[in-house]
Amino acid sequence: MDFKNDAQIDSDSIDNSAGGPGRGGGGGGRIVLGGGAGIVVLILALVFGVNPGDILGTDSGTGTETSQSTAVSTSSCRTGADANRDPNCRWAAYATSVNQYWGTQIDGYTKARIKPFSGQISTACGTADSQTGPFYCSGDKLVYLDTGFLSQLFTELGTKSSTAAEAYVIAHEYGHHAQDLLGTLAKAHASGNQTGAHSPSVRLELQADCYAGAYLKWASDNPDDLIENVTSADIAKIVDAAKAVGDDHIQEQSSGRVNQDAWTHGSSKMRVYWTQRGFNASSLASCDTFSTNNLDG
Repeated sequence: MDFKNDAQIDSDSIDNSAGGPGRGGGGGGRIVLGGGAGIVVLILALVFGVNPGDILGTDSGTGTETSQSTAVSTSSCRTGADANRDPNCRWAAYATSVNQYWGTQIDGYTKARIKPFSGQISTACGTADSQTGPFYCSGDKLVYLDTGFLSQLFTELGTKSSTAAEAYVIAHEYGHHAQDLLGTLAKAHASGNQTGAHSPSVRLELQADCYAGAYLKWASDNPDDLIENVTSADIAKIVDAAKAVGDDHIQEQSSGRVNQDAWTHGSSKMRVYWTQRGFNASSLASCDTFSTNNLDG
């Protein structure tokens, strides 16, 4: 997968403001992470998450919070050639492309921006650290991303990092932004923090996978988009990434056992199926995970 050299990048798609937006409408509080080996399990379980506070819970602690933003200068990220040359420009390129896609799908679409950070950051959904993994916060409409952790995560999960896999991760998070704008996110969250193979949480994640697949197909077919040359090898890497973040695969790696009742994101088979379904879909109606019990394909 490449970036078209002469395609324009929206430099405003990255939020490089110092620190975080602070506490606000998303629920506040600090995200509580377990210690020791539990952190590793939570790191893996949270990848592609929506709101960390919804999964981990928050407390009312008043401890000191620190917030840092990675030094990702987008002033020189103007074209696809810049993204091909400078890895720091890739995030703005992904965001530019996926925002353009959703602008064709949702009337009155409001863009979301990516917020790179390192260390710890205060968000409208609570406080997150670099080990939380990529996530979308509905409280401030930002996709939070620790870029160094993402590369580490691919290694931990036994898959390889690539521009295609990175695009899949970003597209998944923007799928949650679309769900937010369409009201799907609020409806699912209203049902509480249920878990299990057919829970609202799993349906949200599988739909975001499907949306990511639909976006990648659009990008590969659209001659005017910033992304080009999505190959069969790229699709294979995307499928590998989807397999790696299945709940069953994560559970097998962490404990050697599979417990469907604890699933929050879906099995590897589910995630691959819905990603591929989105890639082959003629419309987003094919991504309705809430109207079927056949989530395995």
